[in-house]
Amino acid sequence: MTADVDVVTELAYGTSGRHMDVHRPAPSSSASPVVLLWHGRGAEERDVLAPLARSAARLGVVAFVPDWRPDAPDGGRAQLAESVAFVRENAARFGGDVERMVLAGWSLGANAVLGVALDPAALGGWRPRAVVGIAGGYRSAAPTTGTVPIDDASRVGDDQVPPIPVHLVHGTADPIVDIEQSRELRDALEERGWPAPLEELATDHAGIVMTEYSVEHQRCLPSTAAHAVDAGTRTAHLLARAAGITVA
Repeated sequence: MTADVDVVTELAYGTSGRHMDVHRPAPSSSASPVVLLWHGRGAEERDVLAPLARSAARLGVVAFVPDWRPDAPDGGRAQLAESVAFVRENAARFGGDVERMVLAGWSLGANAVLGVALDPAALGGWRPRAVVGIAGGYRSAAPTTGTVPIDDASRVGDDQVPPIPVHLVHGTADPIVDIEQSRELRDALEERGWPAPLEELATDHAGIVMTEYSVEHQRCLPSTAAHAVDAGTRTAHLLARAAGITVA
């Protein structure tokens, strides 16, 4: 817990018994917008996104961060769907307004959220207020749909999929996922009339979420490097803006 953010940990969700953390701002007289934030390819790495979730909570959003397993037989699809269902059913318990819910993801999680944005059937017809793709790769099948977001983006409009706001952010020095994938997705969406602004930041794949990769620990850990703090802060601001919060 920090002075201005309350963290609730180890909430069990779904049939698989995965866990979720909630980072929420100081109590308010009104409900706060909600961000559900999916981690990337590493199994059960909700802790990696804790610095970003805390930063977003300080700006006024209730941030839910679940574990999920991309190595599950279905690629994690059921767990991702269960995390959405849990947040929709329980957001109010934590001061969240589920009618103002943003779906965001980092790396493979970004691929998964774009799948939801581009296919209304992915979650039984439910769609978030907006989606945020953080350093995503969009040329492979999304865990949420089994289809490729870049391909789906080239077809939106043909089947009258109503557009929802898409926000993209990517590091210009990302050695893991080429920033050209975010540029390609932006261009494909904008050609079909879906605004998809892309914010390009001077950082790498880990820095975009305020972390750095540790060879010793084989995972991303919180970083105090200037590029990571700056980029992670700007990513948190993007999450807040997508949720409808005015941020300087």
